[in-house]
Amino acid sequence: MRAQFVMSEIGIGLRRNLTMTIAVIVSVALSLALAGAALLLRDQVSNMRGYWDSRVEVSVFFCNKTDASHPAVNTNCASGAATQAQMDSVHAQLDKSGLVDQIYTETPDQALTAFKKQSPDSPLIPSLTADSFENSLRVKLKDPQQYQMITGLVSGQPGVLKVQDQSEVLKPLFKLLNGAQVVALVVMGIMLAVTMLLIVNTVRVSAFSRKRETGIMRLVGASNYYVQMPFIAEAAFAAVVGAVLASAMLAVGKYFLIDQFLKQQIQLINFIGWGPVFQVMPLMLILGVGMSSIAAFLTLRKYLKV
Repeated sequence: MRAQFVMSEIGIGLRRNLTMTIAVIVSVALSLALAGAALLLRDQVSNMRGYWDSRVEVSVFFCNKTDASHPAVNTNCASGAATQAQMDSVHAQLDKSGLVDQIYTETPDQALTAFKKQSPDSPLIPSLTADSFENSLRVKLKDPQQYQMITGLVSGQPGVLKVQDQSEVLKPLFKLLNGAQVVALVVMGIMLAVTMLLIVNTVRVSAFSRKRETGIMRLVGASNYYVQMPFIAEAAFAAVVGAVLASAMLAVGKYFLIDQFLKQQIQLINFIGWGPVFQVMPLMLILGVGMSSIAAFLTLRKYLKV
């Protein structure tokens, strides 16, 4: 009987405040969708870091004749093109460092061939020769974060033109993604605050519209829990519906934006799968119900005093 009464009170409250309930559902859905998107973006950044860290290499370029002809610009090449002995010395130092997983040697001919494969439409190809490229070592590290130690080890060695870390190329991308994550978190915080205010106002209006009924219930000895439960359940119901809508928005965004569009356009990025999406959905439900229930409970402490 009590459960039936609580359910009837929930239905009455939802009908009386239908427009505000819809506003709460929409706000909860948007804020939770932003929260889920921020969590997924964090997973995407971590996934990309792990993917690229395992593939990032440090390239050591040696002086060639062209570099040696411009000693003012390439000061380390003033003594001429790198000799085989100098290149072997650098290779040996890298082997002994204990930081290196594997070293690949690339000759100017191989560099020219690789450039033609990577940029077949480049207008520079007709004018390029093997002399346009340097001998180089591509170094795969055991720990990609220790690239600075490799730079310090071989920079300035005889015959070394420069040391280039490929992760420097990726830093602007990671900065952009981290910035997007911060923006998503800020917008999420604003939306959660707006949602809390809407829940408070909805519960307050609902409590005021049923003040006479709740007053009678208090006078006949109803407990605080029994009086407050319909209002808290209304807020929790709106949060559940909002969480379901937010989950649907994330699923639709994952399928159409990532799987059907971005994966086809950007093949260099290893995008997250469905696992993280399904893991975020229960968290959104818990966050939505908890947030709504707490807001309703705190509001009722003030507006259900008889």
